Amino acid sequence: MNIGVLGAGQLGRMLALAGYPLANRFTFLDTTGHPSADIGEVIIDTDQSHLEAFLDKVDLVTYEFEHLPVTLVQAIEKRKPVYPSSEAIRVCQNRAEEKALFDRLAIPTPAYRLVDSAEALEAAVNELGAPVVAKSVTEGYDGKGQAVIRDPAQAVDAWRSINHSQLIVESFVDFVREVSIIAVRGRDGEVVFYPMAENQHVDGILRYSLAPVPDLEDSVQHTADGYIRSLLDELDYVGVLTLELFQCADGSLLANEMAPRVHNSGHWTQDGAVTSQFENHLRAIQGLPLGDTRARQPTVMVNVIGQEADNSAVLAMADAHLHRYGKSERPGRKLAHINLVADTFDELLNKVRVCAALVPDAPESHFSFEPRAGSSFDTTSR
Repeated sequence: MNIGVLGAGQLGRMLALAGYPLANRFTFLDTTGHPSADIGEVIIDTDQSHLEAFLDKVDLVTYEFEHLPVTLVQAIEKRKPVYPSSEAIRVCQNRAEEKALFDRLAIPTPAYRLVDSAEALEAAVNELGAPVVAKSVTEGYDGKGQAVIRDPAQAVDAWRSINHSQLIVESFVDFVREVSIIAVRGRDGEVVFYPMAENQHVDGILRYSLAPVPDLEDSVQHTADGYIRSLLDELDYVGVLTLELFQCADGSLLANEMAPRVHNSGHWTQDGAVTSQFENHLRAIQGLPLGDTRARQPTVMVNVIGQEADNSAVLAMADAHLHRYGKSERPGRKLAHINLVADTFDELLNKVRVCAALVPDAPESHFSFEPRAGSSFDTTSR
């Protein structure tokens, strides 16, 4: 089967790498003029003049990022099956629509307001109480199109800096950790769930993901499973869906945002799970049986941002798996990730510290369950 992919970045590249053993072939449609997948066949189409050629080659279509014109996806749906659907992408690329869906399905979120002027932004800050985070309703990702407002007087500057016609303003959450749940839904409605990951962001960019979370109560996992299942069923979704959440001190979860695609926080599954998120996405969209999502061993994904790591030293580490994207170096650019696998969490945390020293500008990692200095984490205490 020739699978068409809208977008031609590293996520599409990893989909192809997972699909070749299934005898899949891949054709990428790049609408940006800057493809980086460097695999399969890439059609650069900045003006939609090559859409027919793309559709003639492929059997079905998926996508690796959600910032696509909904009208384009809807037009493709008239010709070829598209998974996930245009409705999923319409909701996920608009934070207002996304929050409305969460509310409708009784999925808790931080308190929020929608604003369309600097004056309304200042009023929302006063109403919700500073600090708040203001985000563009569309187009923002990896910390772009966002501002933290710590005083209502900063509202005008924040409005100007984000420079968007509508913002969503969210109250800060006193959370224990950031987590994500990744699930896969097949064409027949079967759903499987990966163990939740704990994520560490710096300046809005994911730097570390760890799974499974060793002290996560089963009830919290089940709650997250229920939230994401309701989203999958409501959208009649096919493929991988990611839901990012905040976990509060009482164990409750608040939804942050969702992504209708394979996700950075699921890269650990390539080496740490029985079936990777990429293979399972391809299984789902082709109507194949879904693979086992269990974690094989404790795993951490380390993102490489801006500058390449000391790759020889990384590869000299036991059970370290380097996944490079073939991109040139540039500040803030995702160049690669490293999956570290270990038998115990103590061993894994030591590996993370060693690996971080080999990655330029890698922040210090600290996961919510980590012990105080001089003690060790008991992996039998779950």
